[in-house]
Amino acid sequence: MSHTPDRPRDRDPEGRARSARPRDGLGRPLPYGAEGVARQPEGLVRTPEQTVDEAQGLLDRGRPFHAHEVFEDAWKSGPAGEEQLWRSLAQLAVGLTHAARGNRTGGPRLLRRGADGLAEWADRTGTPEPYGLALPGLLDWARELADRTEHGQAPVDAGAEAPRLR
Repeated sequence: MSHTPDRPRDRDPEGRARSARPRDGLGRPLPYGAEGVARQPEGLVRTPEQTVDEAQGLLDRGRPFHAHEVFEDAWKSGPAGEEQLWRSLAQLAVGLTHAARGNRTGGPRLLRRGADGLAEWADRTGTPEPYGLALPGLLDWARELADRTEHGQAPVDAGAEAPRLR
């Protein structure tokens, strides 16, 4: 539903455009008034360990869209020099979201982009397991799921396909 004179644009308290439409577990907008899944609060500052734990819980519950929002907070507020790590993890979560929605193009593309970013980050820093993250396993998971969804198996069950971050 686009904005009309009858329905002004949704704005947050600071006046920025924000969709107030409810969303399903994969982040797809639902009609106004529908029962949706609670959204992740935005802009929270968590420790890296809290970020990984919260994102894993969301992934395990089949909510990769919401896990991506947790990673996005870390990307924007995390330790300096770690933006690529958190951005790449967010891309993996969005890639899983798109694969679960049946998107055979966007899902694989984001999974590969996230995997490439994690590989680059690990190569650059020499740290394959920051915060206990099992980057080699995540790379294998992302590339295998990208291949599978690109070549026919889509949509996938987001909860059943959730990666183990540690």
